[in-house]
Amino acid sequence: MSDASLIDELPGEFLMWVLIISELLVFGAGMIAFMGVRLTDPAGFAEAQSHLHRTGAALNTAVLVTSGYLAAQALQWRRNMQRSLARLALILAALLGVVFLIIKGTEYADKASQGIGYETHPFFLFYYLLTGFHAAHVLAGVGILLLVAWRDDPGNIEAGAQFWHMVDLIWIMLFPVIYLLG
Repeated sequence: MSDASLIDELPGEFLMWVLIISELLVFGAGMIAFMGVRLTDPAGFAEAQSHLHRTGAALNTAVLVTSGYLAAQALQWRRNMQRSLARLALILAALLGVVFLIIKGTEYADKASQGIGYETHPFFLFYYLLTGFHAAHVLAGVGILLLVAWRDDPGNIEAGAQFWHMVDLIWIMLFPVIYLLG
C-alpha cells in the first residue's frame, strides 16, 4: 500500500485541477439553469434554437477536439525530446483555437444582423452568457498554449494542456445542450 494520496497521483498541477473543477461547476450551474428555464417555455426555446448554426457548432467541436489532440501530442513529443514538433503542435492547437473564435464570431455577427440579442428571448441570454464565457476561456487558452510553446518545459506544457482540455470538455457539454437539445 502506498503512502501517496489520490491528490498526489493526479497528473499535472493540483491548482490547475482546482481551477478546472471550479470552472466545471460554474458552467454546470449555468447549463442547469438553462435547462430549468427551458422547461418553462420549450416551444420558445426550440424556436430560438432554430436560429443557431448547428453545422458551424459541429465544425467547432471538431476544431477543438483536434486542437486538444495536438496539445496532448505536444506533451508526448516534448517528453520524447522532439522539441520543435512539440512547439509546432502547440502553435497549431492555438491557431485552431483562433479558428474556433472566428467561427463563433461569425455566428455572433449573424445573430446581430438579425437583431437577435441577449434580450430577444431567455434562450439567447443563456446562449450568449454560456458561449461567450466559453469563448473567453478559448481566448485565454490560446494565450496559454502560445506561452507554453515559448516556455516549453514539459510541466508547463502539461498545465497548458490541462487547461485546454477543460476548454474542450466544456464545449463538448455546451454543444449538445445549447445546439441539439430539442
